[in-house]
Amino acid sequence: MRIALIGYGKMGKAIEEIALQKGHSIVAKIDQDNIADLTTFSKANCDVAIEFTNPEAAKKNLIILLQQGVPVVSGSTGWVEELADVEALCHSLNGSFLYASNFSIGVNLFFALNEKLATIMQEQPQYHASLKEIHHTAKKDAPSGTAITLAQQITNTNSAYESWHNSAEEIKGSLPIVSEREDPAPGTHHIKYSSEVDEIEIIHTAHSRKGFAAGAVLAAEYIATRTGVFNMNEVLGI
Repeated sequence: MRIALIGYGKMGKAIEEIALQKGHSIVAKIDQDNIADLTTFSKANCDVAIEFTNPEAAKKNLIILLQQGVPVVSGSTGWVEELADVEALCHSLNGSFLYASNFSIGVNLFFALNEKLATIMQEQPQYHASLKEIHHTAKKDAPSGTAITLAQQITNTNSAYESWHNSAEEIKGSLPIVSEREDPAPGTHHIKYSSEVDEIEIIHTAHSRKGFAAGAVLAAEYIATRTGVFNMNEVLGI
């Protein structure tokens, strides 16, 4: 499989390592210095693009790639309020697109567990939910895309929470998310339900970027020969 890497930072390099180990080829490495080369890709020279850039560039990059017929996997966070636009474009072009706030297989299993727990706790109003995420100091967005996904799962499932807010402050009907930045910290997410008598907590801790990179390559393999808009649940059969 011929892969174009859009964004060649730490994550791009980790994806490259995994992809080469699996026998794929890297046909391009795009960063700020050669971003104009984005317009040269097509299905003739690229089977799939994996995009990990930044909130300011992600949507534009994805539109260009989809318009050129290239299947795209994206893990850029901090721009999800515009995700529906890209998904609609993909459908209109009969293209292939997969977005995930986190590609780690473990995190996606954690998502499934979080949703199940939120459903159970809907019937236990004595427990109050909270979320904490810890990442390295270079991470630009807060809360993390993964934390937002976790929060949305809870607000969509548990009627006690209509929204979320990024502080420890207790606000009725709103789920608190605490964001901490420290090095080194690839990513830790805590979901806690507290009552007067006890606490229930589930935690996912990443030890390296390899888990994220492996999931991104798996997603690229999945969509390269498919048409439509996909997510990691479909890739993993959850």
